[in-house]
Amino acid sequence: NHTRISEFILVGFQSHPGSQLFLSALFSTMYIVTVVGNACMMLIIRMDSHLHTPMYFFLENLSALDICYSSVITPRATLAFLLGRRNISYNSCASQMFFFSLFGTTEAFFLAVMAYDRFTAICNPLLYPVIMSKRLCVLMVMGSYLSGCINCTIQTGFTFSLSFCGPREINHFFCDVAAVIHASCSDTLVNKLIMLVVCGSIIVGTALVVFISYDYIIITIVQMPSAESRHKAFSTCSSHMVTICLFFGTVFFMYAQPGATSSPNKSNTISIFYTIVVPMLNPFIYTL
Repeated sequence: NHTRISEFILVGFQSHPGSQLFLSALFSTMYIVTVVGNACMMLIIRMDSHLHTPMYFFLENLSALDICYSSVITPRATLAFLLGRRNISYNSCASQMFFFSLFGTTEAFFLAVMAYDRFTAICNPLLYPVIMSKRLCVLMVMGSYLSGCINCTIQTGFTFSLSFCGPREINHFFCDVAAVIHASCSDTLVNKLIMLVVCGSIIVGTALVVFISYDYIIITIVQMPSAESRHKAFSTCSSHMVTICLFFGTVFFMYAQPGATSSPNKSNTISIFYTIVVPMLNPFIYTL
């Protein structure tokens, strides 16, 4: 007796009606800063020939990714808070989940690729131009997007193969995988295991690349003879380290631990950091 529903209702932050206008203003402001900041970074990198290096090539692609990443979620959430229209169609929800998973997974791989780039620049400076060729950089970017496509296809396909026959409410401000699974009336054990295994593998795998790269980087920096050399080497990595801590810290809490789908109320607040705040902060972190 399962009836396929045609739409969902996103009820995230709905328990605070007095704060809807504030949330709308906050989200719209952060989105504008995200788009303008990242677009300016892309423009500066394109215009300055001195910045046509692998590090800035990855940073330019990260800026474009952050704009897309934030655009999937923030405008719809802003309008929902402002107008109170929290309905989202079944197909729109699936599309939002697909592109959110695509850009989110790609960003994790981008951060790992950028860590490897910094490792090569600091630990093998003489071979850096040879190792980090333009062809390899393009392949790394394409590989990151391909990995994102594989993950988002798995997550979206398995999630929307579930039955949704009960309340149409999703306790989130966007169609997150865990929140949609939580709204299903099917047995979701397999889906939760798939999310834990696939997302956990991606997060732990990319984080390992980052941590191993920075282990070698730190060892190399400590062994440098002059304080000026150590300062210069550290300055090229500090901004990337801040971004890594912000992104992987929140994402690991959300997707790479058992019981990630059991606290939807807490996940609403945490999701703001890696979906809206991190893309907004990246231009400030990398430029300042």
